[in-house]
Amino acid sequence: MANNKRTVAVALQYDPETGKAPIVSAGGYGYIAEKILELAFAAGVKVRQDADLAEILAAIDLDSEIPPEAFAAVAEILSYIYELNASVKEDFAAS
Repeated sequence: MANNKRTVAVALQYDPETGKAPIVSAGGYGYIAEKILELAFAAGVKVRQDADLAEILAAIDLDSEIPPEAFAAVAEILSYIYELNASVKEDFAAS
């Protein structure tokens, strides 16, 4: 059976200094989603696959805060990214 799901991608922007929820800074389907992913990979941005969450976030207006129902999932992703960044810094400092 063929997979008919279209590609969806969302970029979030988060500034922990503000105390505000992350905002959706980019999002789209198909070609736009592929370009978002291409730019993320080229910039070394960590990418996490979660199709259900991406679908929810793609429906949000750009520059809008994520909805409360997405807080837990996004917090988990941010925690994962912070851990990756910390390990990269430790590896770099040890070199």
